[in-house]
Amino acid sequence: MGARARITLACCLAALLTTGPVLAHDTATNPQRGMASYYSDRFQGATTASGEPFDQQALTAAHPSLPFGTKVRVTRQDTGSAVEVLINDRGPFAKGRIIDLSKRAARKLGMLKRGIAPVLVTQVE
Repeated sequence: MGARARITLACCLAALLTTGPVLAHDTATNPQRGMASYYSDRFQGATTASGEPFDQQALTAAHPSLPFGTKVRVTRQDTGSAVEVLINDRGPFAKGRIIDLSKRAARKLGMLKRGIAPVLVTQVE
């Protein structure tokens, strides 16, 4: 099985696992604090859990429980820089991380070199 097929299979399995009741974190009234990371270039074009192809240049993100299509503001806690992204995937799957960003979103937060950053995730109305 090729790498692309494995990625597609993993995304499909993640989508199946999240099709039941999703207990979304209420980021509208209770912002979520934690670490953000960003997608590797190898995921470019892979199918996300929402069924869309992943695009590093889109302002999108993966969250473990927020519904697809939710818009959130991600604010870097140590610098105050912020970006708005649309949730279209599930993840991150690394312990201690709360959101995975596209490369464009990570660039706007100035976190490309470091790879991770402390953030505050707030739902946008």
